[in-house]
Amino acid sequence: MDYVAALVPPVVMAVFFIGVVRVIVKTQGGAAKAKEDAAVDAALARVEGGREAPAAEA
Repeated sequence: MDYVAALVPPVVMAVFFIGVVRVIVKTQGGAAKAKEDAAVDAALARVEGGREAPAAEA
């Protein structure tokens, strides 16, 4: 019975990992893709804008 106790945690983790990967793959694209891309682009623009301002002052 020790082998069952040794195998259960990796099997449970593998099942959850496969589930997470499936959710990630299913949620790629679709109707919300443009909105998500716009949000990422806006966040990147804010970060890039923040980096350039201190360099221009110095």
